[in-house]
Amino acid sequence: MNVIQANQLTDDALSGLLARPAMESGAELRQVVAAIVDEVRRGGDAALLACGERFDGRRPASLLATAEDLDGAASELDEELLDAIDTAIDTVRRFHAAGKPQDQIVETAPGVTCQARWRALDPVGLYVPAGSAPLPSTAIMLGVPARLAGCRNIVLATPPGPDGRADAAVRAIAKRLDIDTVLVAGGAQAVSAMAYGTESVPRVTKIFGPGNRFVTEAKRLVSESADGAAMDLPAGPSEVMVIADDSANPEFVAIDLLSQAEHGPDSQVFLVTTSPGMAEATNQALEALLERLPRADTARQALAHGAILVVDSLVRAVQLANDYAPEHLIISTRDADQLCDEITTAGSVFLGHYTPESLGDYISGTNHVLPTAGWARSRAGLSLLDFMRRMTVQEATPQGLKTLGPPGARLAAHEGLEAHRLAITLRLDALARDGGS
Repeated sequence: MNVIQANQLTDDALSGLLARPAMESGAELRQVVAAIVDEVRRGGDAALLACGERFDGRRPASLLATAEDLDGAASELDEELLDAIDTAIDTVRRFHAAGKPQDQIVETAPGVTCQARWRALDPVGLYVPAGSAPLPSTAIMLGVPARLAGCRNIVLATPPGPDGRADAAVRAIAKRLDIDTVLVAGGAQAVSAMAYGTESVPRVTKIFGPGNRFVTEAKRLVSESADGAAMDLPAGPSEVMVIADDSANPEFVAIDLLSQAEHGPDSQVFLVTTSPGMAEATNQALEALLERLPRADTARQALAHGAILVVDSLVRAVQLANDYAPEHLIISTRDADQLCDEITTAGSVFLGHYTPESLGDYISGTNHVLPTAGWARSRAGLSLLDFMRRMTVQEATPQGLKTLGPPGARLAAHEGLEAHRLAITLRLDALARDGGS
């Protein structure tokens, strides 16, 4: 990776270095995806199957996984993997359960109560990719909070494998989470099926999960349709920024960079360090570790447009991190927790020398569906709240109306909304005539 002295760059040059590639949503992509979405919307199951054969070259053994496929999935996996799956489900459940919101009731004035009641979204769609390889961890990250939120009806969509079935680990996770509807289809066609429904696929209210540019564009497209489905987060290439001082282990830093670089050639990887020695040692470690990676060519392409930035202080490192707003931020320094207090924009933060980013990807308990492309400036990673909506409720007694009605009517009159004013004053007049209280 190129080693760059950050203090020798202008602000514009530094911004250019850290700039992300534009998210693909060009006219051609939109046109292609819109055609797929419309085809499935109109043609239902038959179109869904046809699109799968056309784009993936595969036809699922069954459009929906059978009960036998779900029941027997665990028998296709080894015990070590099943134990790992169960551990991940447990840690993700523990962390997300702690974030479940509580209903509230507040008396805002004598005789007037306001409430916030939380309701689960239902039904919901979960998209689990299987591009270069199936991602059963995503099934956990989506399925566990959906169940904890109280979503009763869940559709899990995932592309078929070479045998025409969903990945066995994904099926086993679905079974463990009592998800009975597993759609064996992927791409924009699966998004359309979940958004609008088909003969076999229930229509959902919101679609969650990462995917390729076709999936991302399809989610965006259906979310803009009045009768489509909402979406969770816009997805871009994976990204990591590491802040390291001279206490860091260069081999650990290097493998953390590579764990994101191996995702794809457009992955974003940056090291920000106060130590020139760490910069050089990390580069040496990268070369040695690349030899051990099956996806070394992919990782090299990502590293080619990344950089190692040498800065004068950790204060400057924090400034760069907050400006960049990375999906993953690793702080490999002394007093990492103290430095984290200054971080305001990151999807997920990993503290210290023994917290690799991959721990969060799979097993720590936090969610790995995170904002990319700078969205961490305004968006958080997936949580229980994304599977719920907040509904407010209010109730006024006659006394409460007498208390808040007059100022409410005055505000309505000021805005020139006469029906609003009368909705209050007609009731107040009735109370005055009846002597109500």
